Amino acid sequence: MILYPAIDLKDGQCVRLLHGEMDKATVFGDDPAAQAAKFEAAGCEWVHLVDLNGAFAGAPVNAAAVEAILARISVPAQLGGGIRDMATIEGWLSKGLSRVILGTVAVENPALVREAARAFPGQVAVGIDARGGRVATKGWAEETDVMVTDLAKSFEDAGVAAIIYTDILRDGAMTGPNIEATEALARAVTIPVIASGGVSSLPDLVALRDTGVIAGAISGRAIYDGALDLSAALAALKA
Repeated sequence: MILYPAIDLKDGQCVRLLHGEMDKATVFGDDPAAQAAKFEAAGCEWVHLVDLNGAFAGAPVNAAAVEAILARISVPAQLGGGIRDMATIEGWLSKGLSRVILGTVAVENPALVREAARAFPGQVAVGIDARGGRVATKGWAEETDVMVTDLAKSFEDAGVAAIIYTDILRDGAMTGPNIEATEALARAVTIPVIASGGVSSLPDLVALRDTGVIAGAISGRAIYDGALDLSAALAALKA
């Protein structure tokens, strides 16, 4: 299982939100590229990036910060937030991003996900963010009637590289991930599932790993707060 350390970008800074609310942001640094370099130096195989402003705006906002990160690291990076058309997808991948994460458009324009996955094999992931099993879009601001498993299954034949499943109520709350729901999703589809939201300790990571079906886990606040020791976490996942 791969650990994806998270860098959430708001106004060019590295932040973490609580339950996805922009007015509940904690700033952890004003040099995201330096933070990404620290993650790489620690031995991380990937870096997970989110353009928070972009998720609400519907277009890239923190492009300068993302480009600075890509220029600084050699490990692959994935990015979500504000990626809602083919031109933006092509633009990011041409700048060296390894994987784009499509969230809102996966609900509103699933044909785009399929088109992008065909055009860029292995480089398109679907981000599914949910409250109570129902998908939320537009930076988690709008709730839909779409169920998580139904949306995931609809992309089974699309060739997407991964599904990033976030339990919004766990995100940034340091209360542990929704292991039961994440495992159920991973068993319901053949697409690799990456867990996000609430991954806050080494036991959380081990529990996710021990399901045997979850491909990765994203953690942010716990790493910055020191609740999750990055070296110990990486060592445990390699053991």
